[in-house]
Amino acid sequence: MEKANYSVVTEFILLGLSKSQNIQILFFLGFLAVYIGIVLGNLLIVVTVTFDTHLQTPMYFLLINLSCIDMILASFATPKMIVDFLRVKKTISWWGCYSQMFFMHLLGGSEMMLLVAMAIDRYVAICKPLHYMTIMNPRVLLGLILSSYTVGFVHSSSQMAFMLNLPFCGPNVIDSFFCDLPLVIKLACKDTYVIQLLVIADSGLLSLICFILLLISYTIIIYSVRHRATGSSSKAFSTLSAHITVVTLFFAPCVFIYVWPFSRYHVDKILSVFYTIFTPLLNPIIYTLRNKEVKAAIKKIRTRHINSAHTL
Repeated sequence: MEKANYSVVTEFILLGLSKSQNIQILFFLGFLAVYIGIVLGNLLIVVTVTFDTHLQTPMYFLLINLSCIDMILASFATPKMIVDFLRVKKTISWWGCYSQMFFMHLLGGSEMMLLVAMAIDRYVAICKPLHYMTIMNPRVLLGLILSSYTVGFVHSSSQMAFMLNLPFCGPNVIDSFFCDLPLVIKLACKDTYVIQLLVIADSGLLSLICFILLLISYTIIIYSVRHRATGSSSKAFSTLSAHITVVTLFFAPCVFIYVWPFSRYHVDKILSVFYTIFTPLLNPIIYTLRNKEVKAAIKKIRTRHINSAHTL
């Protein structure tokens, strides 16, 4: 009610990815297939790890959480974007816009910290294999998971708090397919210089610092396994390459967008699609196609299911 006293904007208009009707139909079909792939791929990981006792280790428990975050991260804006491809006017309410920004930063911050937790797990597994289960005990594992979600919540809440007091009294057009914090702040009817600095300090530096720390940690791990036995090194490098790929695909667009969030380029829209939609799709592909244990577990579950069906 307090917001309504000075704000006349009750909804925002999203320009989407394209103005061409033919292209939007192609986008509708393509992104619908991608979204279905995201949900099914990540659900497959969750089900496989849950029902295969050999995969119930700290690494795969972290992977389950990554899959759950990816499914929700892809769902905060993708379904609406898919439906909007069939609409002439793409609108979203003020509270709907606020919710999108909140959940994007909640899940994004949580995933950043979860990837850091996965890097810690890999360091212990590769560099201290004899003490792995002792160090990565259930208490430590639960602490890493809770810390990831706590950081994500604090990160999102700290940025969303000031949005409630921003007046929106004129422009309401957002050149994107979802409400992105820098784009919405630019529409406010007041000087937002200080808020812009807060976004850079919060989202930009968080993304950049986590990315640099992860690259440093993986460099140390790679250096430590260089002189190991060929088989052990090969498996370690295969695991690390999957993690590094995920880290790069997720962090690079975030760093580019949020370190310089108010000097917008058209490429930002493409990068937003990449880290909110394509990365959640690539994660299950990377962790299944490059992981022999997961592939073997999937094959085992499928065989068990077929045998059960034949028995019935």
